[in-house]
Amino acid sequence: MRKLWKRAVSFGTAAALCMGLVQAVPAVGVSAEDFSFTSECEDLQLADGAEVATKVYNDEYPGYTGSGFVWVPNSGTMTFTVDVPETGMYRLMSRCIMYLGEVGEIREGQVTVERSDGSTWSKTAKISRTVDWNDYNWGDLKLTEGENTITFGGGWGFCIYDSMSLTQTPPPDYAKATDELTDSLATAEARSLMKYLKSVYGSHIISGQQEIYGGGNDGDMELEFDYIQEKTGKLPAIRGFDFMNYNPLYGWEDGTTERAIEWATERNGIVTASWHINVPIDFDNYELGDAVDWKECSYKNYQASNSTFNTSNAVIEGTKEYEYFQAAMKMLAEQLQMLQDANVPIILRPLHEAQGNEGNYGDGTAWFWWGDRGAETYKELWKLLYTTLTEEYGLHNIIWEYNSYNYANSDTWYPGDDYVDIVAYDKYNCDNNRDDGLNPGTPNLSAISAIYNYLYELTDGKKMVAIAENDSIPSVENLVIENAGWLYFCPWYGDHLMSSSYNDPEQLSEMYNSDYCITLDELPKDLYTAVAFSPSTTVSTQKTETTTTEATGDEPTGIPGDVDNNGVVNGVDLALARQLVAETIQASASVIAEQADYNQNGEFELADVVELTKFLLNL
Repeated sequence: MRKLWKRAVSFGTAAALCMGLVQAVPAVGVSAEDFSFTSECEDLQLADGAEVATKVYNDEYPGYTGSGFVWVPNSGTMTFTVDVPETGMYRLMSRCIMYLGEVGEIREGQVTVERSDGSTWSKTAKISRTVDWNDYNWGDLKLTEGENTITFGGGWGFCIYDSMSLTQTPPPDYAKATDELTDSLATAEARSLMKYLKSVYGSHIISGQQEIYGGGNDGDMELEFDYIQEKTGKLPAIRGFDFMNYNPLYGWEDGTTERAIEWATERNGIVTASWHINVPIDFDNYELGDAVDWKECSYKNYQASNSTFNTSNAVIEGTKEYEYFQAAMKMLAEQLQMLQDANVPIILRPLHEAQGNEGNYGDGTAWFWWGDRGAETYKELWKLLYTTLTEEYGLHNIIWEYNSYNYANSDTWYPGDDYVDIVAYDKYNCDNNRDDGLNPGTPNLSAISAIYNYLYELTDGKKMVAIAENDSIPSVENLVIENAGWLYFCPWYGDHLMSSSYNDPEQLSEMYNSDYCITLDELPKDLYTAVAFSPSTTVSTQKTETTTTEATGDEPTGIPGDVDNNGVVNGVDLALARQLVAETIQASASVIAEQADYNQNGEFELADVVELTKFLLNL
């Protein structure tokens, strides 16, 4: 394995962060040799019924190159062997048409790799039906130095192939990821945490662990963390929580919020949380405000739970579903308010795995109720949650993490760059262990770089990408070789961490004690204080407007940058100034126009926002 860069031991000052200083990314297994492989498919090795053709069932497909294309029906195969110069990642592309079904309908194709070191890898890809030839990306394959054999087919398929190419995969440009939060009023602590995450992104991975929720482990919430301490001598930097117990139906207090505050304020750890919010199964006969036994509730989709809760209505004001979701958001807001009052930021992963298992139900929906009416309803629900928590409840301590998949249409579920700070994936692939050729039920140490690259490209690299849940933790060697710069990992509780079928204790210790992995004791002391300012807001646990101290009169205060004329220059003024520049609000009052002129040159312009930002950051 190549030598890794030693992790930084201090976060640094706010000024350095705002100037965009980040750690260098280590070289990760890309040879200087310009390797590439291209071929017409009719020149590859064909077997078991695969054939060169110019039509399929009398249907012609013009536009192919060479003498024809290759049809791989039934159990037919198409194979080629390539000698790669160095172990690393290689991108496989094919010019092809999925010819069966309606346009946009998804079918499957299969590829298998036999590596020079004797390991194997296979993938069943979901390919959309198209009319014209298109370049399909099979993903980035880990190939080992020497001869690797790549085979297409071997099962029922409906693809025709024109040409193939294999090239070295360029490493991701981690510097493209933003360290700016989507919430312009984000607290200093949230901004500071985000800056730190960016500073290590791509050069290290942050360790994490999900705690059990409710009454699990016989009430021992430290079981997984004691296990990690025993096996590695370390503790994870990130602790995962779940706010599912705070809901309008059967909520009980299990100390989740207090533990989250203690983790951040007493132990200098990072907090993340999901929200398995439940709905009543018999929603038709449910009266808002009634208690319901947890056995009569579900977070599963309506197909599996038979719930009468219609998610489509949850975004329509005036419906009972909408009112129920409002009550649920209020209870979540009460817990997040406690964190904000304690100056604790949170990586919040609500409405997670929304697209999970899409296609396994008759109407193509996913396994949680918040995804069971499709992508468009889900995106509306996400935006409703975002605006309610930030605008109505004044919660600005949130780093918003969206849980994605890597299906052919996963981009249609993405809420948008304005509502997402981090993109995450939940890795569970030990029991279907294909990535490194091991037997099922053993740890899978692959860095799943093909999935990382898909999520990277989902936002054109603008958002950091994390593993929010997982079984096996990828090995350091694979993370480096595969160019998969995951921000953090976070095994689910119980056997997902503590069974050797998922995480071998020696491998766990190797990761935790590597220079590549950041643990709790290695987080900087100024993790939450490196950014120097915070918006001035007054927030309660009830729905309120964000407020500031009112000025005593109508006359300007005379303080440059005091856009809201309240006698204080703070983050609210900066947000208002940005809005004015973007012309999203009207400067209808002369007081606003005069006070927004920070440099006092008689004009309100972008330079005023720049100078105000520098002032607030003490630059």
